[in-house]
Amino acid sequence: MKAVIQRVKKASVIADGVLTGEINKGFAVLLGVEKGDTEKDAEVLADKIWGLRVFCDENDKMNLSLEAIGGQVLVVSNFTLCADCSHGRRPSFFGAAPPEEADRLYEYFMLCLKNAGVSKLASGVFGADMQLDITNDGPVTIILNSQELKK
Repeated sequence: MKAVIQRVKKASVIADGVLTGEINKGFAVLLGVEKGDTEKDAEVLADKIWGLRVFCDENDKMNLSLEAIGGQVLVVSNFTLCADCSHGRRPSFFGAAPPEEADRLYEYFMLCLKNAGVSKLASGVFGADMQLDITNDGPVTIILNSQELKK
């Protein structure tokens, strides 16, 4: 499971022309579910995101987590994070989990964040055509891979 996390001042997503989620200070998370991912991948990734200390404290040092600031999270599914660009110029997406399994783990990942205590959780619509509006804070962008976190 892969995630691109952006620290944001605000973020929103429109799916098929309808606003489906918006947040203020927190993270915008693009989530890619790969073949072979399990609930454990979702749990490890959600836990890491919940505790990631990249928000500034009173001394302007990145020292605070989502929990510490009462941060919000917008999660958007993004199978293109599973792209293999090693051959030719057209990405292959064979590494992405089948849609039914990816949707199940995407929902489970959001449940893990909710259970951790995220103050507000918003999302896109799995498989929909979506447009994101993100106001980066920093910018701070971090890429996580559950396979590396489980080591």
